[in-house]
Amino acid sequence: METLKFKLTIAYDGTRYQGWQVQKTGTGVQQKIEEALARLFPSGPRVHSSSRTDTGVHALGMVVHFEVPRPERSMSGRKLALALNAWLPEDVRVLQATRTTNEFHARFSATGKQYRYFVWNHPAMNPLLRHTAWHVTRRIDLAAMRRAAPCFLGQRDFQSVAASQGYAKQSNVRNLWRCELKKSGPLFTFIIEGDGFLYKMCRGIVGTLVQVGLGKFAAEAMADLLAGKDRRLAGMTAPAQGLVLWKVFYRAKPNARRPS
Repeated sequence: METLKFKLTIAYDGTRYQGWQVQKTGTGVQQKIEEALARLFPSGPRVHSSSRTDTGVHALGMVVHFEVPRPERSMSGRKLALALNAWLPEDVRVLQATRTTNEFHARFSATGKQYRYFVWNHPAMNPLLRHTAWHVTRRIDLAAMRRAAPCFLGQRDFQSVAASQGYAKQSNVRNLWRCELKKSGPLFTFIIEGDGFLYKMCRGIVGTLVQVGLGKFAAEAMADLLAGKDRRLAGMTAPAQGLVLWKVFYRAKPNARRPS
């Protein structure tokens, strides 16, 4: 039977979820999306995602696709988004729903992703950010972190800042074209873009950069740290709650940008 394919852009607060994927124990965001789809489509479509976020990680631009038999199509993309949100919990929202081509795949058509990580650097935590930022109480040195950040750019082995998943990966090489820090008062924003990410790699980069800012590592040591290909050489893994999957790229790779 002929099918129609839809693309969804989803935002969620990951605080209450054990990551994106359907879980054997606990609840994944994917489960909530598929339950809502089953309310609207008798075939109960499965969704295929562009990424897999971990427990406690958030998303503003998670992209997924699903297919339904043509006879089940009964609404426009705009109405589909409204209908899904009526069945979803408040911390999960479909921002956009559109028809897409049969060739589109949320994961394999992606050319890159942007993650953002938020750090609140002040003795007292901002209570409005307690679920979406890492609270670092000691003063961190922005200039030192900005000197270190470019060392993560380019195509390289990122094993030193990634966590083990318990099995050997085919390759630990990824390509980053943006690793930038912005500051607005006590709020630091780390912006990381690349063609792919290893398990907890973004959080390893941020944790290492923050420890550069705290004086534990020299900015000039980053090249040797990465060359060592040993997770024990790098800094800590930053907590999950500060990380947001910000957007997924599907067109030409964005131009590399210099930190500002």
